[in-house]
Amino acid sequence: MSGISDSFQRPISYLRISVTDRCNLRCIYCMPPEGVPLMPRTDILSYEEISMVVRVAVGMGISKVRISGGEPLVRADLVSLIRMLSQIKGIDDISLTTNGVLLKHHAGELKEAGMQRVNVSLDTLRRERFKQITGYDKLSDVLDGIEEARKVKLEPVKINVVVMRGTNDDEIVDFALLSREGWNVRFIELMPLLNNEGGHPEFVSAKEMWSIITASLGELKSCSPPVGNGPASYYQLPGAAGTIGFITPVSSHFCFRCNRLRLTADGRLLPCLLADEEIDLRSPLRKGASSEEIGRLILQAIVSKPEGHRVEQGIVPKRSMTQVGG
Repeated sequence: MSGISDSFQRPISYLRISVTDRCNLRCIYCMPPEGVPLMPRTDILSYEEISMVVRVAVGMGISKVRISGGEPLVRADLVSLIRMLSQIKGIDDISLTTNGVLLKHHAGELKEAGMQRVNVSLDTLRRERFKQITGYDKLSDVLDGIEEARKVKLEPVKINVVVMRGTNDDEIVDFALLSREGWNVRFIELMPLLNNEGGHPEFVSAKEMWSIITASLGELKSCSPPVGNGPASYYQLPGAAGTIGFITPVSSHFCFRCNRLRLTADGRLLPCLLADEEIDLRSPLRKGASSEEIGRLILQAIVSKPEGHRVEQGIVPKRSMTQVGG
C-alpha cells in the first residue's frame, strides 16, 4: 500500500462512506423542516460497489473507513458490508456513526463482523427535549444502545453533542460530568448549513463551552485522544475515566490537517464536506470501470481538495448533512 497526499501535502488516509440518505430521526440542524427528496433506491450504491471503491482506495493509501448515513443502521443487512470491508487487507480501522436508536439490536453482530468502534450522536439527556430536537421519543433506545455498544466492546464509544444556544447549551455541564463515568463526550460547534439568512444566534463557540465547563467543574487538562482519527482536541477532568473533546469547524477549523474523502450514498466522491464539488463514481462503476479507472477518479478527488472551507463567508454546500454523512 502506498500513501498519497493532496496538493497541500496533506496525507489522505480516511474515507467516510454514507450508505443511505434515509434516517429514522429528524434532527433540527441536520434536515430542513420540509425534509429533503429521498434518492431513488436504484441510485444507491450496492455493498459490492462500495467494497470495490474501498479496495481501490486502500491500494492508494486509505487505511481508515467510517460508515455513516443518513442513519446507517436503517439500511438492511449492514453487517454484510462490514464483513466485506473487514476482509480487505490494509484497513486498520472500521467505525460507525449512528444516532443510536437501533444500536442495541445490532451492536453485537457489528462487532463480530469486524466493526471496531462507534460514535453516537446525542444532543440531550432529557426525554422531552430529545423529542423536540429529533421529532421522536427515542432517548431510552439511544441510551440502551450506548450501553450495549460498551458491553460488546465497540470502544471507545464517543458521544457527539452538537451544542445550540437556547436549545441544549444548559446541558454542557451535565454531559461533561459523564466523562467521570467513563464517557468520551465530544462537543461540536453548530455549522450554519441550514436557514443561512439572518445570522446564527444558536451558535456557541468551543471557547464558550470550555468556560462553562471550567467555571462549574474546574480545570481541564489536555490529554491524548481515545482511539480514532477525528479532529477533536481532548481534555480530562481530574480523576475522570473518560474524555471531553471539542470539535471546532467554525471558530478554529481544522482544514489544514484534513485527511479525508467522503463517498455519498449515490456514489459521488466529495473532496470536501463543505463544498459542492462532486466526482461521479456510480456511472463508471455501473459501466464496468476497471480498478485503474476508479483509481484515477479517486486521485482526481484528492488533487482537487480545497485548502479550506468557506463557511465563515456564508458559502455552504447545497446538499443537506443527511445526504453527505457528516
